[in-house]
Amino acid sequence: RSAAKAHKDGLLRDEIVAVNGNTLDNGVKGDSTLEKLSSLKPAFVKPHGTHTAGNSSFLTDGASAALLMEESVALKSGFTPKTRLLDWLFVSQDPKDELLLGPAYAIAKLLKKRGLTFKDIGVFELHEAFAGQVLANLNALDSDVFFSRNLGGGFGSKLGKVPMDTLNTLGGSLSLGHPFGATGTRLLTTASNRLQRENGKYALVAACAAGGQGVAM
Repeated sequence: RSAAKAHKDGLLRDEIVAVNGNTLDNGVKGDSTLEKLSSLKPAFVKPHGTHTAGNSSFLTDGASAALLMEESVALKSGFTPKTRLLDWLFVSQDPKDELLLGPAYAIAKLLKKRGLTFKDIGVFELHEAFAGQVLANLNALDSDVFFSRNLGGGFGSKLGKVPMDTLNTLGGSLSLGHPFGATGTRLLTTASNRLQRENGKYALVAACAAGGQGVAM
């Protein structure tokens, strides 16, 4: 519904290159309801089947591009910088038990490195491979047990709850799709445009990756 509303309101128009005059993502299902979604059968039933066609990123294709350069080079070349990429880091976890938990590790380590908390972040854009994956990461970030057991000393208590009214407000990968290799730039572009539109200072972008990896920016 968020993605459908964003298209209707023209908030994604500047992020999509027109194909045959069309600038609408064709996977968005704005008429989805909780009743419809809850009636779908899990793809894997045993032992803990929760992934359905409705709460997983669907099969899709796409490409993306971004122009990144040093600020001095941009100014010298006549470009007006839009957003500053302040910092980033990558993590790798045990793919057996923590396959898609990389964002929780990366977010915790990045915010500690920069001395920031969730209160400093006005825009959150998190990649959604599956609804369960996002929920697991959000729960981990709000868990003292996760921080004490998995991150060791020096981190203090949990980061807390991500404000849901700042998270993926224009839709995420579940509604827009997840073309491999293109999603990262989509996240950065949406976060950048939201910062401009919402007059924010910091945006936090994070994604999981195959093999137990994760990234935060």
